[in-house]
Amino acid sequence: MLAALIVWAPFPLGSNRPWAWSILELGIFGAGLLWLAGWARRESFPGSVVRAARPAFVLLALWLLFLMLQWIPLPPALVRTLSPRAAELHAAADYLLGGGRYITLSIDPHASFVFWLKHCAYALGFALTLLLVRGRTRLAWLCGAIVASGLLQAFYGSFMHLARIDVEVLGMPIHHTAQASGGYVNRNHLAGLLEMCLAVGIGLMVAQLEDRPRRSWHDFLQDTARLLLSGRAMLRLVLVIMVVALVMTRSRMGNTAFFASLLVTGASALVLSRHAPRGTVILIASLIVVDLALIGTWFGVERTVQRITETTVQNVEDRVDPSVYAIKILDEYPLFGTGGGTFYTAFAPYRGQDIPDYYDHAHNDYVQFLTDTGIIGGTLLGLLVLSSFIAAVLAQARRRDPFTRGIAFGVVMGILAIGIHSAVDFNLQIPANAFIFMILLAIGWQSLYLGRKSEKSGSGRKSGSEPDLNPAAK
Repeated sequence: MLAALIVWAPFPLGSNRPWAWSILELGIFGAGLLWLAGWARRESFPGSVVRAARPAFVLLALWLLFLMLQWIPLPPALVRTLSPRAAELHAAADYLLGGGRYITLSIDPHASFVFWLKHCAYALGFALTLLLVRGRTRLAWLCGAIVASGLLQAFYGSFMHLARIDVEVLGMPIHHTAQASGGYVNRNHLAGLLEMCLAVGIGLMVAQLEDRPRRSWHDFLQDTARLLLSGRAMLRLVLVIMVVALVMTRSRMGNTAFFASLLVTGASALVLSRHAPRGTVILIASLIVVDLALIGTWFGVERTVQRITETTVQNVEDRVDPSVYAIKILDEYPLFGTGGGTFYTAFAPYRGQDIPDYYDHAHNDYVQFLTDTGIIGGTLLGLLVLSSFIAAVLAQARRRDPFTRGIAFGVVMGILAIGIHSAVDFNLQIPANAFIFMILLAIGWQSLYLGRKSEKSGSGRKSGSEPDLNPAAK
């Protein structure tokens, strides 16, 4: 069910409409209830990775409690102490409504409740990834679902773009003629999804690499034939399709983030891991040279490069200026922010006269999370992402198992790519991308701890493996 949700989430406009994210939330909560039912019947139970990832669960719990605190009605005196500016706004509203009521830290408690509910679903997705994935086979299937989600979006987006078909989905026009958008309204959000899916796919490729010297032409031909008949050739083709779609999005930062994260992660993998095969270098080189120079040329890479080279100061200011003005919100709401999901309301009084357009997002995830949740919330969320990133980096440095090292490679690359892209966009405000990103964070912990006891003990079971103890979850 979790895999099905990963594939489904991007299609209905990135699940970025109330009806669409409600379906996603119901699906995630339903999966959680099914796991609880299995646990009650003693058919499911937490594994060793869940216990090892306790720091992440603590941070998630604190994050959700903090978000809940924003929309829960509190005594006015307490709100005046914690967030004086929010108390002033509520006092003005109380004057108009007659007063005599409890108030909230959020300037829009309904929007903050919706925001909290979304993040409860994302947190449950994180937890289910650790609870259900109890062996390398399931981890491979989960990663395969992420890659499949990217492949379907890439195929659909590329087809619609090449066919020059514009559509209207529930009154929302999607212009495929100019670029590939897939199931999203905004091409940059398709690029964000493809960055994560490509990272996981490359991680699976790295996990299958062998560092075996070929002694003769016969060995070379034999290995080549084996490669063409194996699943690796199909996976390589899937990566090619997703790279083509990424180029077709014409997303400047999306393409820049992907290739920058690939180079940085590849270099760090070679430095960190004593066990990394030389094939890693060949794979990264092929992704850059073959995909970009040869395949990308046929599908308009020069137009994407042209968009990057022709980026003007005005283009940069259009993205940066809202963030610069939005930072001023922190001056009046430093600790608790204006409330999760309230940027569209909070930003209006702070924008300059040079920004006539309406902004419902800051075009910078870092700024928006800070203004919505303040320094406290931003710190909790940042620590969660950082701890998962460190877990994946440690897996690259410490694990001997090629499979878990490869998965860690994909996690590191995916987090870096979204981290770069988030500086000028709002991928993490889109439910489909935020949901898959949270699963990526959970996979980081899987890469470090999955099957680690058997690896240390040197048992007869394959390194990094752990028996699938809950057949019903397959």
